[in-house]
Amino acid sequence: MLTDQFNRVHNYLRISLTDKCNLRCAYCNPVDLPRGYFKGSARMTAGEIEQIVAVFVTQGVKKIRLTGGEPLVRKDAGEIIQRISKYPVELAISTNAVLVDKYIDVFKDAGIQSVNVSLDSLTREKFFAITRRDEFNRILDNIYLLLQNKFHVKINVVVMKNVNDDELNDFIAWTKHLPVHIRFIEFMPFAGNDWSREKVFSYQEMLAVIATQYKFLKLQDAKHDTDKKYLVPGYEGTFAVISTMSQPFCSGCNRMRLTTDGKMKNCLFSKTEVDILGALRSGVDIAPLIQQCVWDKEKALGGQFTPYDENFDASSISNRRMINIGG
Repeated sequence: MLTDQFNRVHNYLRISLTDKCNLRCAYCNPVDLPRGYFKGSARMTAGEIEQIVAVFVTQGVKKIRLTGGEPLVRKDAGEIIQRISKYPVELAISTNAVLVDKYIDVFKDAGIQSVNVSLDSLTREKFFAITRRDEFNRILDNIYLLLQNKFHVKINVVVMKNVNDDELNDFIAWTKHLPVHIRFIEFMPFAGNDWSREKVFSYQEMLAVIATQYKFLKLQDAKHDTDKKYLVPGYEGTFAVISTMSQPFCSGCNRMRLTTDGKMKNCLFSKTEVDILGALRSGVDIAPLIQQCVWDKEKALGGQFTPYDENFDASSISNRRMINIGG
């Protein structure tokens, strides 16, 4: 069992398969990345990912989520999914759904039941403005394909003030006749994503906007949930808010992250990393490294900032770009 110094048990591992993506969302994959930025770094092979997973499972990991970048752009994504599916874990994936139709049978064979899809707008024009790619219709078709095949589908919406905050109630309306579960995410600071407090549309602001059109009920949140869940009575789907910036949920965190180059992060905002892949390739037992990494976890937000600090300067954060960390 992996426990930190604040008695939080960690049994959920998120593995980034790649730091490449077929979309170009500015909050994750900034336009200023130079040509060749992703070349030359060590990447975990499918076999190395399986070896590392095997150790994490012995340490008590019960859930694994595959992320990116966009995990399905990796050519051996199907092989990796099949390899991990052999272990006694709940396997899930986060994707932008552009390639879901090509992998849906792989998902079924691997026993994946839950798929998180990133979709920041319900209009084609605004989607293009955010992602700089014209894939809206294909993504929408693949969301419906997932629903037709009985997958539990969560839609992740990064809400940005004066960008897509006017679409909250459109997303809620989508849940009336479809079992989609919308998760509104507060805009978070990462290297190169031009974050400012003025761009954050907070949890409280979201609920206030939704309340102008809907009456909703609070649902029970589980111990390790990052989202605060709600239901409009009579609707098939639900909605939730991930309030990292206004009401952090660090006290119940059970998550660890592994970047595509094999570095372990004990928090999304941690400035330190542990080189798991390098140790594995050197023949070092990685279990003690994993245990120490979890033990060293800060109490909240990587120890780098507090969301309540009005003088918080996002440029002071030492971290990777979001696309280099994994969702």
